[in-house]
Amino acid sequence: MDLGIAGKKALVCAASKGLGKGCALALAEDGVELVILARGKETLEAAAAEIRAKTGAKVATVACDITTPEGRKAALAACPEPDILVNNAGGPPPGDFREWEREAWIKALDANMLTPIELIRRTIDGMIRRRFGRIVNITSSAVKAPIDILGLSNGARSGLTGFVAGLARKTVKHNVTINNLLPGAMDTDRLNSTIAAMAKNRNLTLEAARAERAAAIPAGRFGTINEFGAACAFLCSQQASYVTGQNFLIDGGAYPGTF
Repeated sequence: MDLGIAGKKALVCAASKGLGKGCALALAEDGVELVILARGKETLEAAAAEIRAKTGAKVATVACDITTPEGRKAALAACPEPDILVNNAGGPPPGDFREWEREAWIKALDANMLTPIELIRRTIDGMIRRRFGRIVNITSSAVKAPIDILGLSNGARSGLTGFVAGLARKTVKHNVTINNLLPGAMDTDRLNSTIAAMAKNRNLTLEAARAERAAAIPAGRFGTINEFGAACAFLCSQQASYVTGQNFLIDGGAYPGTF
């Protein structure tokens, strides 16, 4: 299906690997011009080269920390008027809320709530003026089903979700949509590190720990970054202009609820 976004410009955060890279690759396959961001320059350049080789797309890179004012300035200098914005940043660490001082909360809010809001603030008026805009926030399945040890993530990402819910209803009449993608267990470095820690704590082999974790998912496996990217690309399409303010759970059926 032609998504109708060839030639559009996208700013994709944390796109050197994992879910951000999956989104960048899917958009590039549909002819979108990319500016991709990440902190590690070497890994970022390797991802850009791979995407160019696979798709022939135009891909520029900015090595920066998007959670800082300097990082956002560099990103927006490279792509001041994106048609598509994919917000993404690594999640805060797990733990017991009793251990978190105010600084830990501020850091989590900066990364997973305030940075996406600031990028939206800086780009949305241009989208409205051009009568096209697609904003996709990569959040977490913890927004739908909170995970007790991920209190920092639960709080910060839920704050972003609440903000988006109101704004998305104001912009859709201008053909500017805002939606959230909620990943469950996706086969990424972050998941692998979590499983490795579990394996060590329980004296399991890595293979046994992976198998146990996957067996707990109704789909019987982990999601892929390509599947995730395809969902992102659809939300960015011309065909998705009637979809806004939604939270798309991509978790292989792990969430047990009806709603």
